This record gives sequence, structure tokens and C-alpha cells, in this order.
Amino acid sequence: MSGPPGPLFAPFSAFRGSNSFAITTLSTSIAIQPRGPLNATIRPPGSKSITNRALVCAALAAGRSTLTGALDSDDTRVMVECLRNLGIRVEHDVTARRLTVDGCGGRIPARDADLFVGNSGTTVRFLTALVTLGRGVYRLDGVPRMRERPIEDQLDALRQLGAKLTCELGTGCPPVRVEANGLPGGKAKIRGDVSSQFLSGLLMTAPCALSDVELSVDGVLVSQPYIHMTLAVMRSFGVAVEIAPDLSYFKIRGAWRYEPREYAIEPDASAASYFFGASAIAGGQATVEGLSRQSLQGDIAFADVLEQMGCDVEYDDVRNRTTVRG
Repeated sequence: MSGPPGPLFAPFSAFRGSNSFAITTLSTSIAIQPRGPLNATIRPPGSKSITNRALVCAALAAGRSTLTGALDSDDTRVMVECLRNLGIRVEHDVTARRLTVDGCGGRIPARDADLFVGNSGTTVRFLTALVTLGRGVYRLDGVPRMRERPIEDQLDALRQLGAKLTCELGTGCPPVRVEANGLPGGKAKIRGDVSSQFLSGLLMTAPCALSDVELSVDGVLVSQPYIHMTLAVMRSFGVAVEIAPDLSYFKIRGAWRYEPREYAIEPDASAASYFFGASAIAGGQATVEGLSRQSLQGDIAFADVLEQMGCDVEYDDVRNRTTVRG
């Protein structure tokens, strides 16, 4: 971060003895006096959503992929450890924000695995689909909260494609047991009003099925930007999907191969929004590198909201950066 010295916001101690904050028996409120102008150029950590999608595609690719700008978080650590337990080599350089993945070419090396997914929704939903490609018995479980998160709709769609899966406790939630012998493929219908992660997991797994996969969405699809994100990451790893304009239908050619590659993960747009908001409040400007109008993340639209509120927004697609001036 560059710019004039001094804090952006006045410290808590600056308000002692004033009326700028009050503590009551019901709540605590703290008034913060902005100090500007702000002049910053930053690059937030990578997007969790993109990191885990890129990990799945790289794991299924036939060769070594390098993911730069990768996020180090609970969800990404759980995903990495699960992939390792499936026999896929993943090296994580936290300092360099780099993941190196030796893909399995769509063939899961481990014939049996007990996968702990913590409380990571992306991990359990993506890997439940992925392990159907294997040849053996796989079990996915997590923290107690994970056992309250429904997954039956995804299991039902995978069963339509020929997979054998059960929820061990009969609750429609993990733990999930998968008796895999490759994913046959075919046609499946999935509800659109539940988590888009169900569909994302199916889409990323489908190219490695034994035959073509056709997916139909029943009802209006929620969280469409995340499906566009999934499709974009798949394209980057060499897989094209035939889609209906309204995202109600997808056709994926089976027995395909993801292509290994070097892939740059975008900074997290949600994290970037705090810096954009700070420049709007304090004045000056905040530039976030690695994010432009072409971002895969819907949250980049927060900059457009600030523009409607009177800020000046500059998208630089050439240098891949976005600047908000308050």
C-alpha cells in the first residue's frame, strides 16, 4: 500500500473522553472518524471460489498444472488434503501463493478413501461428484454442522447418471458413501432453486464420464454468476460446454481430458470491496490489481454501485486493474 503516512481511521483511543461512542447495557457502538485521502494499490488474496474450482479441474487434468495467486484458507486446505487422500499430488507454497497439481487424467488413483471435508460446502459438493469417477468406496464427512447441510438433490442427479451413492444416516445430509465404478453418464435433471454448487460439481466431473452428459435445470437457476465462473474455469482447462442461453440445459462431451496449464487465480472481489468502500468514504483512490470488468466474480459489480453513488470508477482491462476514486 502506498500513499501519505498516517492511519486511514482514527484509533479507538482517540475518542476517549468524547461523545463519539457510547456503551450501553444492550449494545456497543464505536464511531470512527475517516482520515483521508486514501492512496492505495493492493492485491487481495485469491478468490476461494475460483481456487477450489481450479483445484478440481487441475486434479482431473492429464499432467501438471500451476495455480498462482491461490488462496490459503480453511476451505482450500481441506480441498487440498482431500485431493491428496485421493492419491493426487498437490504441493502448496503458501508464501508464494502457488499450488502445483499433478493431475490424474480423470482416473482417481486411490481405490478407497475417507475424506474429511470440515465445514466446506464447495469441497463436499465438488468431491462428491468427483469421486464417482473412481473405482472403489469413498466416504465424505465433516464437522457436526456439515451433517446438517442437505446434499440429497446432488446425489439424486448423480444417480441418474449411473452412480451409486447413499447418505449413511438417511437424513439427506453427509456423511456420504460412494461405491464408484466410473461415472456412466447420460441425462439428469437437477433443481435450480438449491445450491448452484451441486450443478458446478456435476459440470466439472462430467467431461471425465464414460459417455456424454446432458444436464437439465428444473426451475430458475440460483446464483448464476457462480455457474458462469465454473464454465469459465473449465474453458481455461480446455473443456467446452454446450449451454442454453438461460442456463437451463448443458451438454458435455464424455471421455474428455482437461488440459494442464498455468492458471492465475483472481483476487477475491469481496475482499476488494472493502478497499473500494474505504476510498469512497475517506476520499482519494484505491486500485485493486488483478480485477477488471472481465472478472469471473459477480461481486466486482460493487464498484458499479459506488459509481452510481458518485464515485469515479476506472476499469483497466489492459493492465487488469480497477480503480475507485471517492
